[in-house]
Amino acid sequence: MGQIELKNVRKSFGTLDVIKGVDLTIGEGELVIFVGPSGCGKSTLLRLISGLEEATDGTILIDGVDVTGKPPAERGLSMVFQSYALYPHKTVRENMGFGLQVAHAPKSEIEARVNQAARTLKLEDYLDRKPKALSGGQRQRVAIGRAIVREPSAFLFDEPLSNLDAALRVEMRLEIAKLHQDLKATMIYVTHDQVEAMTLADKIVVLQAGQIEQIGSPMDLYRYPANLFVAQFIGSPKMNVVDAANVAGKVEFANGVDVEFGNVPEGIAKLGIRPESIELVPDGEGLLTGTIEVMEHLGSDSFAYVRVVEVGLFTVRIVGYDERVEGSSVGLNFAREDAHFFNAQGLTVRS
Repeated sequence: MGQIELKNVRKSFGTLDVIKGVDLTIGEGELVIFVGPSGCGKSTLLRLISGLEEATDGTILIDGVDVTGKPPAERGLSMVFQSYALYPHKTVRENMGFGLQVAHAPKSEIEARVNQAARTLKLEDYLDRKPKALSGGQRQRVAIGRAIVREPSAFLFDEPLSNLDAALRVEMRLEIAKLHQDLKATMIYVTHDQVEAMTLADKIVVLQAGQIEQIGSPMDLYRYPANLFVAQFIGSPKMNVVDAANVAGKVEFANGVDVEFGNVPEGIAKLGIRPESIELVPDGEGLLTGTIEVMEHLGSDSFAYVRVVEVGLFTVRIVGYDERVEGSSVGLNFAREDAHFFNAQGLTVRS
């Protein structure tokens, strides 16, 4: 149980089209993540699935049943919001069981489901506490537990970790991954966080301006982006993209330097290369020559920001510590098999 299908789903607010005809199938047990820039429609799409927003057009099916016009309570879904939305005067046990209580479930069933959810989320020791006595991560686990006890067809998460600090986000991300493995439930998750999307998702849906740009596994989107938007949105730091042209089978950069890249497609306008696919070499030994403008040292990695005159700024990922300093002249070599090419319309061009 838990397959969700969207057929030409649209949402407009007056004359403003927010969702512009989305077709999407989410398989049973999949963890699907919606990503995209602010205002792209990812949270609106989630609310359309939940029933919190009414679709202007199109069909929404849950396990083959048309739920397009049904209210949220009749869709069999549970939603976890960015805000914990816990009742401050109720204990953890009461917060988690409140939805079942409203539905007039037997007390024995409420107790059994709450206890099971508490074991899953390691909340047994906190059941009699009130939210003010919990940390942010514990409160978010309570909110997730409240969703679990309803035994829904699918879980909907709307940026559930954005209110947590960095360390807690890592901890909760691992817990959500474990929860998905344990429950084997369908989950739809909205986030703007690259790491959450890449590490949690079975499938990522990249949205822009109310439309789907690409759907695929995290590594498929990373390795084979369909267009320039996806190429630069997926991955952190983002892909380096510079102007380029095919001149006699070679890549010509804006500074006039020609580089042999093997099979260069016709009709290219830009070349993309990820930071980890560039190597810094001594000045004069690279395909291009530039100057380091900034060095960032993160411990496990270093990042060099190298300016190549008339071409652009390149971000280079270096494993470990690198002693080169700002102002140094360096050469850049590319892992040419990792290069991406795009046409003037921003679409990927392959040989």
